Amino acid sequence: MLQPASSLLCRGCLARASRLHDFSLNRFPLGLRGRRFLSLTPPRLRPFVPPSPQSLGKPQPAKHYPRARRWLRRLLYTSAAIGVLYLFDTRLYASALTRSLRTFAYGVLVSADYKINFRAHPPLARSVEDVHRRNAERLFELLRTNGGLYLKIGQALAMQSAVLPPEFQKMFSRMFDDAPQNEWKDVEQVIREDFNGRSPEEVFGVSFSGDDLSKGLMERTARASASVAQVHWARLPDGREVAVKIQKREIASQVGWDLWAFKVVARAYAWLFDLPLYSLVPYISERLMLETDFENEATNSEKMRDLVKSEPRLRDRVYIPKVFHELSSKRVMTAEWIEGVRLWDKASVEGDWRGGWRRGSPGSGGTTLQAPSSNAAVSVTSNDPNNEKLKPERNEWRGRSGKGGLGLSMKQVMTTMVDLFSAQMFLWGLVHCDPHPGNIFVRRQPNGKPELVLIDHGLYIKMDPKFRHDYARFWKSLMTFDNNAIHEIVEGWGIESDTASDLFASATLLRPYEGGDNSTSKSIKKLEGKDEATQRFEMQQRMRQGIREILADEKKWPQELIFIGRNLRIVQGNNQFLGSPVNRIKITGNWASRALAESPDLKFSERFVNFGRHLLFKWVLFSSDIIFYYSKVRQWLGLGKGMEDDIEEQMRKMAKGMGVELQHGVFDG
Repeated sequence: MLQPASSLLCRGCLARASRLHDFSLNRFPLGLRGRRFLSLTPPRLRPFVPPSPQSLGKPQPAKHYPRARRWLRRLLYTSAAIGVLYLFDTRLYASALTRSLRTFAYGVLVSADYKINFRAHPPLARSVEDVHRRNAERLFELLRTNGGLYLKIGQALAMQSAVLPPEFQKMFSRMFDDAPQNEWKDVEQVIREDFNGRSPEEVFGVSFSGDDLSKGLMERTARASASVAQVHWARLPDGREVAVKIQKREIASQVGWDLWAFKVVARAYAWLFDLPLYSLVPYISERLMLETDFENEATNSEKMRDLVKSEPRLRDRVYIPKVFHELSSKRVMTAEWIEGVRLWDKASVEGDWRGGWRRGSPGSGGTTLQAPSSNAAVSVTSNDPNNEKLKPERNEWRGRSGKGGLGLSMKQVMTTMVDLFSAQMFLWGLVHCDPHPGNIFVRRQPNGKPELVLIDHGLYIKMDPKFRHDYARFWKSLMTFDNNAIHEIVEGWGIESDTASDLFASATLLRPYEGGDNSTSKSIKKLEGKDEATQRFEMQQRMRQGIREILADEKKWPQELIFIGRNLRIVQGNNQFLGSPVNRIKITGNWASRALAESPDLKFSERFVNFGRHLLFKWVLFSSDIIFYYSKVRQWLGLGKGMEDDIEEQMRKMAKGMGVELQHGVFDG
């Protein structure tokens, strides 16, 4: 039905009025909302009138915040103090304090992680291996960032494969990479400080201007750089070529703080994990401190040079470079420059000799090294000090193709090496404890025989006569399974339990010792049937207990064994890497027995009796030869890798049962 237009219009007006009312309720002030009608006329504007003072009430006092101001002042003072201390530390102490604080922070983090998660089923990790992995990364980052002496500590840790998890071994193998070298200005400063303000030109008689050809040459770029020092090549005015070993400038400021931090962390860990390790720390710290004293290194080098010359069995096979004291100081050591091949460069050692008949490699047999060309002196002025090479390459002996070698037998090379370090341990009692491949060069003598050159004599230990004789007897007893003599000797060293004695014997031989009571093997069998995680955890606990028993009597324990074990481990690693060319255990045992018959510290009657026993011992060694040649035959037939690898596999099986996986790629990189 149609409605009138007026009715529709009224309804539209009412709808619009309703919408305006709703809008007013949402948009207009509360005073307008209370009205029951909507005014469509704009409101009347009134002029602004300020309120009267009486309407404002009484004045309120200003608010103060004394506590906040105090904390703000403390924050500013603390920040300023930290900034000043940081500048003072970086400028005067080469960041020694910063490095120590970093050490403590990482130490707390690692110790807390192990305290919480070192169990068969860790609450905050998927497995114990994950705990080892992340803490290995933390420690590696700490050692790499701090540098200097911390790298030395890292290298020492990298060698202890018998007690470290594989995650640490894999990470720490990178510790043997070359360290960054210091710029020439830092090198020059060290020389000036140690030689009463004299410049390198004045000390070594060299020229960096190229205008005086009668003077010598010196490379401002290091040929090698390690954690503590770097080596520069120089040719003196008289034609002698020398290796100038210069300590990095920051080491002198850092070493005291570094060793202090090492002691604090070691004491905390010894208490936290109940391991009697702290008694060894002062001795280790003393050795590391001596390694930064180049006058001590020069003394060690000269002593070893004299001992080698006095030994007929080694004087024509081993060479120790001469030290020039007039060009040396506490932080600078100048010695003969050695041209040679690194021990692990097997291709260069065994490759065909192309240097001529009855001729040796450069520098061997006292031959004069080829002088640099005159262009080398002229180019000095235009060279980049941080990328300078003036020394001739001297590769003529490699032939035209450059693929020749020294033409030597690795068996002769390794026999000389094992002979040298066995004589140090059993005959002289002065042991080089850092015989890694970078410290051993090989040269070919004019007679076609190898010559080993040993460098870097900073880390040595001295064995007193009684300990040296006991250690020789210990090795001889291991070879003959003389358990009574073994127990007698190790009891004198504070090792009383059979388990600890067994473990120590295996660690010394670097192979499972099978002449004891086999307590280690029996303890492994008891864990059969348990899940793998529980087995690994419980055996690691037993390994820790074994270490605790070995070090139980801190006063009797010979601290020299720490570094002797390091020497043995590196020698074994070298022999294994080169394919086990020699029977290392036989050679070492033979020197141990022979030293007891030759030692001048013993009475003639004792030496006579020991000589007779030595002749009988030679027959015992024949059984070792049978094992060695059996391994060689298997190696030739492609059924094995050599004696050291067979021993390694036995040790690996025993260690795996104890929750430890041996890793021997410690020199990789």
